[in-house]
Amino acid sequence: MGSKGRWEYLRAIYERYQRAGRKSKKVILTEFCANTGYNRKYAIRLLNGPQPEKRRRTPRRRGVSYDQETLAVLTAVWEAAGYPWSVRLKALLPCWMPWIRKRFRLRSEVEKQLLKISARQIDRRLKAAKTVRRRRIYGRTKPGYLLKHHIPVKTDRWDVRSPGFTEVDLVSHSGNSASGEFAHTLNVTDIHTTWTESGAVLGRGEQAVQRALNEIAGVLPFRLLGVDSDNGSEFINWHLKRWCEQKDIQLTRGRPYKKDDNAHIEQKNWTHVRKLLGWERYDTHRAIEAINDLYRHELRLWLNLFLPSVKLLKKVRVGSKVRRVYDGPRTPFERVRACPQADREQVAQLDELRKRLDPFQLARTIERKLERIYRLANRRLSPKEPETVSSRRGNGCGKAARSASLEITNRFPLSPSHGDEPTVTFQMSRRSSPGLHSQMA
Repeated sequence: MGSKGRWEYLRAIYERYQRAGRKSKKVILTEFCANTGYNRKYAIRLLNGPQPEKRRRTPRRRGVSYDQETLAVLTAVWEAAGYPWSVRLKALLPCWMPWIRKRFRLRSEVEKQLLKISARQIDRRLKAAKTVRRRRIYGRTKPGYLLKHHIPVKTDRWDVRSPGFTEVDLVSHSGNSASGEFAHTLNVTDIHTTWTESGAVLGRGEQAVQRALNEIAGVLPFRLLGVDSDNGSEFINWHLKRWCEQKDIQLTRGRPYKKDDNAHIEQKNWTHVRKLLGWERYDTHRAIEAINDLYRHELRLWLNLFLPSVKLLKKVRVGSKVRRVYDGPRTPFERVRACPQADREQVAQLDELRKRLDPFQLARTIERKLERIYRLANRRLSPKEPETVSSRRGNGCGKAARSASLEITNRFPLSPSHGDEPTVTFQMSRRSSPGLHSQMA
């Protein structure tokens, strides 16, 4: 029962309580307290007090504490300071007061009001100004519901018969700290052929990501037809949407907090980026250039021309279990070569290049470049390595996989040692610790 209902209930029983005898009053009082939840003494004061109809509540009216001159100065300081939020603005006013006095020639009364105003009162007084300046304060490219409604959600299973439909994602290289700007890897994988391209950018700006994606689209051996991403602001923005419309590229997105909608790229994030660069922090232009030098030359050729992969064809439920059926292992280049939609001239160039290249030499070159990249990492903000390898053994997935990767003295080598006879196998199977071999079995 609300306050208005209790007041109406009091008005209904007030006259009956006044006319009742001693025993009846006791019954009415007990019933009144049970229904309203009032304390018995407080209920007695209400029932023995003046009639409810004559009780008028005069609204409390406060005088105007801050005049128009004070609010005008407050708004001007707020704009000059770059639209800080109320708590920051209140702390800023005393610091800026010497310059405020000179600029606005403050009266002592206005200065006192500026120093006295609370953060909550600043929010109330600046509410109208924030509404007028919303676009200037919060920007024009921040993704919202309107832009998201223009980009369809892709939730069904990919069933494409031609190359060009890709999933994209960013992999951060922030180390132990997410402050400031640091490197991100833009990872792009084709659904039909599993062809994967990567590029490093500093920060996650919308234009930088769009330029990196445009560069990757230019080196693909087929035309880019579709881009499917998560809901991050680096992809859900007008820059990328306008670029996709100009290039006649289908732009779709997954559901928020549903990583399975982008399962293809999430798997490549681990095998093509994280297993190589680890969890180090890279935040310099030299590191970005070194990573891009690796991505654009040896690594893309080694992964796409020489490393076969398998594709999931279908899932068959057998009783309570799901049996997965895969196709035969083929390299992404072999799948591209079998596609009639691929660029024949570029495929021929890749075929000639594949005949001239030596995967063992590529592996040694990649390892040498990775060692240089590791030296460019920000050690202060990167995870620290444990002193011994055998002191920690996990189950090889999730956080245990991360700790296991940090236990390797040579980081993510492409050969088991730095000796004279390196052998090329998958990166995670080359660890020197027997415990780590058992994790990947």
